[in-house]
Amino acid sequence: MNIETVIKTDKISEHKKALINIIYTSNFINEEIAAILKPFDISIQQFNVLRILRGQKGKPANLSTIQDRMISKMSNTTRLVDKLIDKKLVSRAICEHNRRKVEILITPYGETFLKQVNASVELKEKELTENLNSEELKHINQILNQLRS
Repeated sequence: MNIETVIKTDKISEHKKALINIIYTSNFINEEIAAILKPFDISIQQFNVLRILRGQKGKPANLSTIQDRMISKMSNTTRLVDKLIDKKLVSRAICEHNRRKVEILITPYGETFLKQVNASVELKEKELTENLNSEELKHINQILNQLRS
């Protein structure tokens, strides 16, 4: 379905149409991923934090590192980490060498949990992109990177 039909308009400039289409599609994807995560009682942002911590490969991260790597820069990283601590998915400790530094690690339970969740998310991601071939996906990535440049 084209974006003009979705937003019920017929006269819109190509640049506005492109931006509205990107925003609309982003919201659609977020809603689809959020629906997959709901049974796991985890938000997209919490899932993102867990993936960032897994990517540390056993090394701790601080709040600044997590914030820098977040997809959504508007997220309250401290609150997200606190919620993940409450769920026993991550742990927080004071750095031995610098008492002012807080270190955050994914727990073994968090690793196991993330494997389960990630499997469901990957299936949904494949489903969402199944109508596109590899070249089309590369082209979309190239265009989106160019847009942000």
